[in-house]
Amino acid sequence: MEKANQSVMSEFIFHGLFDSRELQTFLLLPFSMLYLLTVVGNLLVVLLFITDPHLHSPMYFLLANLSFVDFCLSSVTTPKLTTDFLKDNKTISFGGCMTQIFGVHFFGGDEMVLLVTMAYDRYVAICKPLHYSSIMDRQKCIWLVLIAWITGFVHAMSQLAMILDLPFCGPRIVDSFFCDIPLVIKLACMDTHTLGMLINADSGILATTCFILLLISYTYILVIVHLHSKDGASKALSTCTSHITVVLLFFGPCIFIYLWPLSITWVDKFLAVFYTVITPLLNPAIYTLRNKEIRNAIKRLVSQHMYSQDNF
Repeated sequence: MEKANQSVMSEFIFHGLFDSRELQTFLLLPFSMLYLLTVVGNLLVVLLFITDPHLHSPMYFLLANLSFVDFCLSSVTTPKLTTDFLKDNKTISFGGCMTQIFGVHFFGGDEMVLLVTMAYDRYVAICKPLHYSSIMDRQKCIWLVLIAWITGFVHAMSQLAMILDLPFCGPRIVDSFFCDIPLVIKLACMDTHTLGMLINADSGILATTCFILLLISYTYILVIVHLHSKDGASKALSTCTSHITVVLLFFGPCIFIYLWPLSITWVDKFLAVFYTVITPLLNPAIYTLRNKEIRNAIKRLVSQHMYSQDNF
């Protein structure tokens, strides 16, 4: 009996997105395609930056990092979600659960800081164009990206440290498709109200700080450019639309999941899917469709491939 109890305590069980077996089987192909497109789209942006000299600028360096983070963020949850569509018993080990929590907060925190860094890059490019090269030099760009990765790591470790030693001796069912802190701490055999407030405060400080900085940055850009030209506001908005769209897509679900939870199961699941599956797919699509340089880089890559095939 003791051995059986230890076995139960070593894993969690996902409830999944739906109860219907038929619906889960139907969703297997769409979600598999979504993940494949996410991988291809984001890694394509990274490949274009590495191989195309025309994209060797601070903005595309940051964009390539964002695409890599999106690829990693989606890979933390989507493969498990997809394979679980085929299973009746959707289990995950305790170690796997903690790894998911770490991964989501590591890459999520990293992306928040990267988005702030990209806003700063746009501020310098639009408001201080003559000094852009000297301000956003290679060394500073590398440091800014390192700060984003370090911030994400520290944030994830702080979240993990607060729940790693919690006693789990009761229900094992996580009412979602991946391990997320608000749902996992509900299963602990102790009062977690205070702990939950600390965890939300930890996530809230990072998310709120980044979101406020982003609002200030893009508002300031629009105001400054509007004061210098009649149609400046529309030009600035056109330049920053991709960035603003990505910010809203990323922070919208985060706010309702961590800062202002609705406690409605189907809404929480939808937001979780949007945050971990849809947004990493939309980011490269948004930047690619709206960015002429990236579209031209894709054309050059295709032309090079066709040329090499003809010579072969």
